Amino acid sequence: QVQLVESGGGLVQAGDSLRLSCAVSGRTYTTYAMGWFRQPPGQEREFVAAISWSGSDTYYADSVKGRFIVSRDNRKNTVDLQMNSLKPDDTAVYSCAAYKPGLPLTAALMRNQNEYHYWGQGTQVTVSP
Repeated sequence: QVQLVESGGGLVQAGDSLRLSCAVSGRTYTTYAMGWFRQPPGQEREFVAAISWSGSDTYYADSVKGRFIVSRDNRKNTVDLQMNSLKPDDTAVYSCAAYKPGLPLTAALMRNQNEYHYWGQGTQVTVSP
């Protein structure tokens, strides 16, 4: 089992920055690629960013590319999402997830929430105009 706990959400103004963190515990954390997803109010959950187990490969949704940065610290068992230049459209519940081990690390697969099998409870991010 893997437990994921997000933190760092809150209410900010457009243009501000926010850093989310996902604390990971349980089985063999460092072998998991990790992803961040978000669910805007009244919408489906969507991919935000993902990072390989080593941290050498990262993937981003077009809507956040250039503004968000995903990183991980395998010593601390954390995965962070640095969000800059936030927009009201970034308002959502943000969740981290553990990618199923053994799957290839391709952009197409890592954008698919069905390829993740452990999820955190989510943290709310609200961006006011």
